[in-house]
Amino acid sequence: MRNSSRRQFVKSSVAATLTAPLNASLAASLLREPGSLDEAARAVPSDSAAVSIKKGVLLGMLPEKLSIADRFKMAHDVGFEVVQAPTATDERIAEEIKKSADAASMRIDSVMNMAHWKYPLSSGDPAVVEQSLAGMRTSLRNAKLWGADAVLLVPAVVNPQTSYREAWTRSQEQIRKLIPLAEELKVVIAIEEVWNKFLLSPLEMVTYIEEFRSPWIKSWFDVGNVVLYGYPQDWIRTLGKRIVKVHLKDFKRKENGYAWVNLGEGDVDWQAVRQAFGEIAFSGSAIVELESGDEAYLRDVSNRVDRLLLARP
Repeated sequence: MRNSSRRQFVKSSVAATLTAPLNASLAASLLREPGSLDEAARAVPSDSAAVSIKKGVLLGMLPEKLSIADRFKMAHDVGFEVVQAPTATDERIAEEIKKSADAASMRIDSVMNMAHWKYPLSSGDPAVVEQSLAGMRTSLRNAKLWGADAVLLVPAVVNPQTSYREAWTRSQEQIRKLIPLAEELKVVIAIEEVWNKFLLSPLEMVTYIEEFRSPWIKSWFDVGNVVLYGYPQDWIRTLGKRIVKVHLKDFKRKENGYAWVNLGEGDVDWQAVRQAFGEIAFSGSAIVELESGDEAYLRDVSNRVDRLLLARP
């Protein structure tokens, strides 16, 4: 859709399609964002960002039988540049993770917050919410200790007890309580789209993030999570510069269901994804989120990232 007709469409249809509290902010972001993003897309070569994307792996993908130090060493040896580590509530383990990463010359790039599923910020139970906030505060402090610059957060869960509107308002209220600490520590809170029945389109994600009016709230984009109901390349272009980190995985539709598969073996159009990242000049980290495996498997995964996303031979 051309820019002029898109803007006209937004003006005529936003009021009819969205609930009242979200209308003004979404309309403003839609009218502002697409034109500038389209211009940027035309100006930037499609693969220009690939050379600056950092290739990463989850700490949990590395063999559990190894020590923490050996897991970091293996990540380095098979070709990864950064690691995403889970929240460490034990200070001794947090220190061990830091020392192991330093010894292997590996950067801990981000933290996977571990409290948001069991204790969602959208819960109507104050005790559950406080557990969730405590988990995020620990994750933010882990990030500072480890030299990471982002913490992944699943912001809310919609379920029979929590409506979509409640998930939106409750989670935003609680996240705003975390922004001062994020700013103090210089760590971004990165909101991820997952199968939580929440933030089901890139336009909603844009609005949700924009309403915070804070540089410390960004998007953590997962390439595989949206394939069931959308196109990763569309999400990438719509979210644009709001994307601070990326998860890589692949998704395969089947006649009797679906499966998570290795990179390049599913329905993700990796060429289109690579082009979209180039158009927004993404230069953050792309971290593989797959099942764990041995050294040969991890080396193969690393090579797949090179070929599919980074356009390396």
